[in-house]
Amino acid sequence: MELNVVQQIAIYALPVVFAITLHEAMHGYVAKYFGDTTAYMLGRVSLNPLRHIDPIGTILIPLLTLFFGGILFGWAKPVPVNFSQLRNPKKDMLWVALAGPASNLAMALCWALVMKIASIMPDSALSLPMALMGRAGITINAVLMVLNLLPLPPLDGGRIAVSLLPNRLAYRYAMMEPYGMILLVVLLFSGVLGAIMWPLIDGTMTLISLLFGI
Repeated sequence: MELNVVQQIAIYALPVVFAITLHEAMHGYVAKYFGDTTAYMLGRVSLNPLRHIDPIGTILIPLLTLFFGGILFGWAKPVPVNFSQLRNPKKDMLWVALAGPASNLAMALCWALVMKIASIMPDSALSLPMALMGRAGITINAVLMVLNLLPLPPLDGGRIAVSLLPNRLAYRYAMMEPYGMILLVVLLFSGVLGAIMWPLIDGTMTLISLLFGI
């Protein structure tokens, strides 16, 4: 079914808001669990999307990528984490970073369940929107999970790599962080990012589809 831009926005709005909000909130929640209350004290361990929305990264960039095609790309305001306050900074960094992508995987499975329910419902005014929103939810969460697991600071995958690398290599790798977003944008608009990510995204979505029979 071919959707116009307004219909696509209506279908994707809720999955995008949930995907970004829960991703960021989980970083803050896990950081608090391991000893850093920075995000909690700033009110960022919250399911209120207004606390996490970045006008450019959460609204403008996703709308542009939706309009022009390609990977639905965007970001929220990063949750502040003071890694020095974690009980075991280098080790605990792994779990704080992994919490965001893990939440996206969980949400992709939840949206797959929505899509499965829609597929067995009698035809109604709800079944098609539920199916489309379920598919959108799987897609956006697969994209965010794969994107954030790329081993490029300041993405979650970069911080996971820093956590796992020996100390000397970890320090040098972490020094890339100020340039990471610039490199990411260059990779996006050059098409290299899509070439790397789409096979991984397709593989993730295929596995979820097989798991739920959708």
